[in-house]
Amino acid sequence: MKGRTNLALLLAVVLLVVLPLWLVERPDPGADGKPGEIFSGADNQARDAIAAVAPDYRPWFSPLLEPASSEIASLLFALQAALGAGFIGYYLGVVTTREKFRRQADRATEKAEEGGGAH
Repeated sequence: MKGRTNLALLLAVVLLVVLPLWLVERPDPGADGKPGEIFSGADNQARDAIAAVAPDYRPWFSPLLEPASSEIASLLFALQAALGAGFIGYYLGVVTTREKFRRQADRATEKAEEGGGAH
């Protein structure tokens, strides 16, 4: 019974990962003939919206390092997300372990007090 449940959950996870990548439609090429990007972020949409609202807008500053391609930018974003998730997971593990050891110490103290008072 447990084996079937695990297999069904594993199959569901695989389907959730594979289906969106398989069913995604490729965007049409733009006016410049270059293929459209599938996973472009909101940065380009924001830039286009700003250009439509205020065509003479000039950015206040430019980035110090510009990624060579959108794939590298996506990689850096994924790396940032992974590091953040790792930090949060580590912090939650430390807090949980600290609380577990505190409870064990409290129980040991209570047992020692109960044992010492009975004599």
